[in-house]
Amino acid sequence: MIINLSDQHSLVSNWVGELRDEGVQTDQMRFRRNLERIGEVAAYEISKKLPWEEKEITTPLGTASCKVLQAQPVLATILRAGLGMHNGLLNYFDKGENAFISAYRKHKADGSFEISLEYMSCPEIEGKVVIISDPMIATGSSLVKVIQYLKEEGEIKELHIVCAIACTVGLEYVLRAQPKATIWCGDIDDELTAKGYIVPGLGDAGDLAFGPKMQS
Repeated sequence: MIINLSDQHSLVSNWVGELRDEGVQTDQMRFRRNLERIGEVAAYEISKKLPWEEKEITTPLGTASCKVLQAQPVLATILRAGLGMHNGLLNYFDKGENAFISAYRKHKADGSFEISLEYMSCPEIEGKVVIISDPMIATGSSLVKVIQYLKEEGEIKELHIVCAIACTVGLEYVLRAQPKATIWCGDIDDELTAKGYIVPGLGDAGDLAFGPKMQS
């Protein structure tokens, strides 16, 4: 399932507009905050879909029956670009456990690239809801590889993916590999360049959030 949070106007579409805007992108703190805000909205929407139970809560004047989550999800993100959205998810699922995976494009001389995974730190995920944040879904290759990597650690009960911008090609690729996943997008673009960049997209989310990196 794919859910485009910009299908109807809301503050999300305003924040996506700022993420795309070259004039606003010069403010790294605002760029990070907008990613965080989208993560927060996605967390709220996802929470409506998660299993809950009734719990008796003691108040100073009696007891109240409240609906609460049956279990907290595991929040996973792809370093480094995903940290802003991850923080937004963590603001809402503040008792959730966390997983961090290093994944990047390793470019070759002919212009092609392969996905390199070099690091993962994650809790027990067997039978748990997992929410993965990655600002950009372009080809979908890195995301699919990360999910496969996570599944080597245990069977995921339910998978949600949160991104700021996705390309239709990447979404199709991810859902072919993970047909039961639910993908929450800030917005969706249709064009992907030969080098695997989303158009109009917004540029390199990691660089815009945390500054340019050295290339080896």
